[in-house]
Amino acid sequence: MTAPIIKQLPLSFGQAGKTDVRTQFAALCYRVKAKKIEILLITSRRSGRWILPKGWPMDGMTPADSAAQEAWEEAGVEGAPDSRPLGLFSYSKMLDDDEKDLPCVAMVYGVRVRSLARKFPEAGQRSRKWVSRKKAATLVDEPELSRILRDFDPRAIY
Repeated sequence: MTAPIIKQLPLSFGQAGKTDVRTQFAALCYRVKAKKIEILLITSRRSGRWILPKGWPMDGMTPADSAAQEAWEEAGVEGAPDSRPLGLFSYSKMLDDDEKDLPCVAMVYGVRVRSLARKFPEAGQRSRKWVSRKKAATLVDEPELSRILRDFDPRAIY
């Protein structure tokens, strides 16, 4: 099988220098229901925006496993990640009020959802919602992530 071609938009970091940019790993959590792909979005804790679960690299874990761990902690997702990245998106992570925002780039990994737990570490701190790819693309703020969501089709690449 040949690797899929990632249609990547250019990343934007504003005024940040290369050494200021931090890396995170994101989980594009999905299911196929009645032959339609659905994406799980969650809200951020601070602003309530719709986002993908994501977080910092974890010692001893692959990027895909780190993304799956974040999906568990932030959304209660039980599922296995694919080791192939789907793309990258850039965003500014809001820090404490007295600090400037931190420029980040997030590598996205697909995670097929087997089930959603009722109890998980950040339950009660976030909302979660199943939506179509098209709807997910309109709900997120980042243009690169919007394109990844709109173009995502696990039937074509997995």
